[in-house]
Amino acid sequence: MKSRTFHTQSEEETIALGEKLAAELPAKAVVLLIGNLGAGKTTLAKGIVKGLGAAQPDEVSSPTFTLIHEYSPGAYHIDLYRLDTAAQVATLGLDEIFDRDAVVLIEWGEKFPALMPADRIEIRLRATGENSREIEVQ
Repeated sequence: MKSRTFHTQSEEETIALGEKLAAELPAKAVVLLIGNLGAGKTTLAKGIVKGLGAAQPDEVSSPTFTLIHEYSPGAYHIDLYRLDTAAQVATLGLDEIFDRDAVVLIEWGEKFPALMPADRIEIRLRATGENSREIEVQ
């Protein structure tokens, strides 16, 4: 995926950007959503999942407590925020998920870089105002 930087001014614009990015993703991809709390990771995930045709934005929520949400067809949303060790992450079976023909969105995956595939896509989000975001795709 081509490296670019985007600026959004609202939640709706961030969701719309996610939809556009989804159209560029390969059918099998691991995407790390990187940013501080409140940076818009889940909002962007809503757009990506919608763009993949897997769910509507109001059906997508942060998997902070469930750790993994699976959307059909071929989309996973994972949140590693509450996990502290590689051993805890290993219990999730990420390798099996990574082997599937699916787009796997991971929040807080940067906490465990050794467990993430080398060919991952990284999307960095930064709040630049109350509703505005800078979103960098690498």
